[in-house]
Amino acid sequence: MKIAALIPAYREEKHLGQVVRETKAYLQDVLVIDDGSPDRTADIAREAGATVLVNQENLGKGDTLVRGLNHLFENGYDAALCLDADGQHLPAEIPRFLEAAAGADLVVGNRMADVRDMPFARRWTNRVTSWILSRLAGVSVPDTQCGYRLVGKNAWQNVCLQTRNFDFEGEMIVKMGRKGFRIASVPITTVYGDEVSAINPMRDTVRFFKMVWRLWLTKD
Repeated sequence: MKIAALIPAYREEKHLGQVVRETKAYLQDVLVIDDGSPDRTADIAREAGATVLVNQENLGKGDTLVRGLNHLFENGYDAALCLDADGQHLPAEIPRFLEAAAGADLVVGNRMADVRDMPFARRWTNRVTSWILSRLAGVSVPDTQCGYRLVGKNAWQNVCLQTRNFDFEGEMIVKMGRKGFRIASVPITTVYGDEVSAINPMRDTVRFFKMVWRLWLTKD
């Protein structure tokens, strides 16, 4: 399989260079999508050896991932390994995804095997949302909100996703599960550092339940 790493980034000049360099130890091709950052995010990604596309304005994570996935699959890649730019996802765990990709169309990281360092609110939220989305998808996925994932070309090109915010990754699992694509999970470590979450608890909770209601009413 021809696989590239895909890293969406917004104002990530502090950690991005190290993430790209460590990722290139496992995957030669790294695509960074700079989501309209006002700092040196794009320059640092290029200096670290990544191919860089720049959004002229801040579009958000969902639209940025859509652009990156479409770009890679239109240019001959069979799968894309998505990981965050802020250092929360360890590139050293990339081999786990590559091994699982031999038997799966979507491989999702699982942070829930060891939650000792996970904030209680996030732990509770992840478990509840993962239970709901697993029921909708028809397949058990322990950590549906995890953005560290490997997405296969065939699965991506055969689902139509309507969301573009932080519910995007959950909808992907439900739609691919319903289509019968093989979904696997691999244990990962999440590093909590100085990153600031872009999730708005009230707004994104409302968006999540709107998506759940829509998916409950439809079977596509």
